[in-house]
Parts: sequence; C-alpha cells; structure tokens
Amino acid sequence: MTLHLVAGLLKAAASALEPGSTEFIVTVQDIRHDHLTAAREHISNETILQRVEREVKEDCSHLQTFLQAIQTIEEISPKSKDAIMAVGERLSCRIVAGILNDQGIEAQFVSLETVIDAGFDSTTLDQNFYDYLSRAFASALSNCGHRVPVVTGFFGPVPGSLLTSIGRGYTDLAAALLAVGLGAKELQIWKEVDGIFTADPRKVQGARLLDMITPEEASELTYYGSEVIHPFTMEQVVRARIPIRIKNVMKPSGAGTVIFPDQDALGCQLVKPWSSTPTLVSEPLFLTDGRHCASEREQTKRQQQHQQRPTAVTVKENIWVMTVHSNCRSLSQKFLAEVFSLLDRHGIAVDLISTSEVAVSMAMEGSVVEEKVMKEVVSGLSSVGVVEVKKGRSIVSAVGRGMKGLVGVSGRMISTIANVGVNVEMISQGMSEINVSCVVAEEHAWIALQAVHDGLLS
Repeated sequence: MTLHLVAGLLKAAASALEPGSTEFIVTVQDIRHDHLTAAREHISNETILQRVEREVKEDCSHLQTFLQAIQTIEEISPKSKDAIMAVGERLSCRIVAGILNDQGIEAQFVSLETVIDAGFDSTTLDQNFYDYLSRAFASALSNCGHRVPVVTGFFGPVPGSLLTSIGRGYTDLAAALLAVGLGAKELQIWKEVDGIFTADPRKVQGARLLDMITPEEASELTYYGSEVIHPFTMEQVVRARIPIRIKNVMKPSGAGTVIFPDQDALGCQLVKPWSSTPTLVSEPLFLTDGRHCASEREQTKRQQQHQQRPTAVTVKENIWVMTVHSNCRSLSQKFLAEVFSLLDRHGIAVDLISTSEVAVSMAMEGSVVEEKVMKEVVSGLSSVGVVEVKKGRSIVSAVGRGMKGLVGVSGRMISTIANVGVNVEMISQGMSEINVSCVVAEEHAWIALQAVHDGLLS
C-alpha cells in the first residue's frame, strides 16, 4: 500500500467526522479511479480485468457506505480506522494478483483480515499471541497449492486495534510471522533503499552499503535513528533463525543487506537470489520459501565486520536533555529512585543516562514528550534537586558488534568530534557494549557524524 493511498484513506476518515462534509465521497471516488486506471493499464486479459474491476468497485462501494455510517454516528473507533486502512491493502493486493494472472503466473489473493478467531484481549499480546498468528497465517495459505499467494499485510481484528497495538510496522510484522509459520529459509523485505548503510548516504559522504549486519546491530541502529526494521518484527524471525534480506524494489538484482540471526543459520548451500520456488508477496514485501543462504563470500565478510571498529553510525534528532542536580539531602540511590519513579509515572522513556552521586543527566525524544508533562516532571523533581532542561540536541551513535570489550572507542569518538569543533555534552555506552552514543547540539549533529564516520569507519 503506497503512502499516497494511506494518506487518502486517513483523509477520508477525518472528513467523515465532519458534519455535512462530502469530501470523503470525493476521496473514495479518486481512490477507485486510481485503482481502476492502474488495472486497465497493466491487465490486458478482458476476463481478468473485468473481475478485478468488479472487486475494486465493490470494495470502494463498501468503504463509502462505511464512512457514511461513521458520519451518521459522528464517531470513529480504533477498530473502525483499522477497517478503513484494510481496504487499501485489499485493493493493492487484488491488482497485484490480477497482474500476475495476466502475465500467466497463477496467483491467488489472500486476505488475513479474518484469521484471528481465538479469544484474546489487549493485555495478552505476548509471544503466545504471535505464535498463534504464525500458525493462523500459515493455515490461511494452505489452500493456495502451487499458486503464488498475494497476501494483505493488514491483519485483524487485533485486540485494541492493529494500528494502536502494533503500529505502522504491521506489514513487516505480518511478513515475519508468515516466514515463521511457513518455515521459510529467508525473509526478504523490499524497500526503496539498497539496504543498510554505514551512515545515511544522503547526508554522509563515503557511506557504504553493508553486505551483512547482526540483529543486535540492526536493533540499535533502528532505536537510534536509522529506519531499518522494527525490532519486534526482527525478533520473530531471529527466534526462528531465519535470515532477513533487505532489498531495493527499484534494483531487484542488487544483493541488499542480510541480517543474520547467528552462525548456525548459515549452514546451507548458496542458491540464486531469484529461484523458481514459490514467492509470497505483500506489497512491498516478498517472502521467499526457498533454500536461500549466505555464500562463502558473505560469510567471510561477516567475520570481517567483527573487527574492532563500528559497523555504522547514525543520528537521532529532536532530543531533550534533562539534568537533575541533587540537593544532597538524601542518599544517592534514593535520589536516583525518586527521579526515575517520577519519569515512569509520566510514561517518559529515556534514551541515554549519565550519572554521578550528586547528579543525573537523561536524554529523551522530544517528539514524544509533551510540554505540559515536562513542566509537571520538572515541578515534581524540584523537591530532590535543581532541574535543567536543554532542547535542540541530537544523539550521535556508533554501533558495532566488533566494538564489544574494545578499549578506547569512546575516547576516539569524543576526540574525533572535538577535532571538528563540536562540543560533546553527554556520553553513554549501552549495556550490550555494541553502542557508544553522545549528545551534541542539533545544528552540529551531521558535522559530528561525518567526522565519526571518516575517523572510525573509513
């Protein structure tokens, strides 16, 4: 489902809540026109085209009726928003299945919208629930036989709603759960980038495409600013020891970047990236159930990556730094307990922490902290010490499994940044020992990142 379509569906949902508005009707008509046009441009077989056109018209008609009902009751629930978004997935997959059939490839449209039939509530979205989903997804594909399944990335109804409980990464998660349920040998996720780079290639000169990366490194990069893959999506396939290959939908011949679960996942022979084995597609995801594995060249490069230097660097912007200086009227452990208890009560997550007996500095993501909440936190902490909040900061992170236990990485990182005239305000090393991060002024973040990339990765 394209971002344009997502925006259109969200716009239609918002318009339906406006009394007397007919804008959502126009939006639905535009969506129907776009999909009918796409079908007519790419499907030449008249019988297949007529079927796809009928299905598109029916889906859009049901969507319009649903939105009219929302306007009547003047309310839209999270599950109703899920149902609206599901239409977009359905339309996209119907057209893809139609195009494949038109090209002589036997394909079958599969909707995952109704696969959840067990009794789950919003408090039971644990691993047992996702194991259940893997089995249910695999069962939904059991009737496809030799046909290529074209599967909706949307699945529901998830307790508490899919968008609320899972978030926008539900499509990647659906592919991961399908991979686990089918026992796939490799999960391929297709994006509009070549793979994972040593840094953002749009802003850092000399950034290189990585042939491979570990799940731990990918998780750290995702958390600290690089859009790689949602950590929970990755966790599902890593648990099943399934490698993940990230490829560019515009450059299908590229090797992409492979996220390897562990050494044991590499014990098979190499086959071509595009084999004749069945491929399951959920735009923009391709799940391959073939004997895919790393070549000896890839295994060698993976070992080389573990040399004593970072694998990649990244920046996380819009950071606030809160520093609390203790009034020394309580023990250091009690002081820290009071600080973090208050943050927990307000639901504030901390990205980085630097502590001493009399002070603690914490970096947090500004986009998820409301000004009103921050004022309440500052007021609440005034009883334990003096509070200072600085905005307009960024976190610069160096990530690499090869850094684990290595002496001097933090010092080299600070000196490299200092050499380009950028002040480091705070530094922290993750407990995993594969991440070293520091806080700098936001206007100097990319200068610092370029320096770290040149000094530690080149």
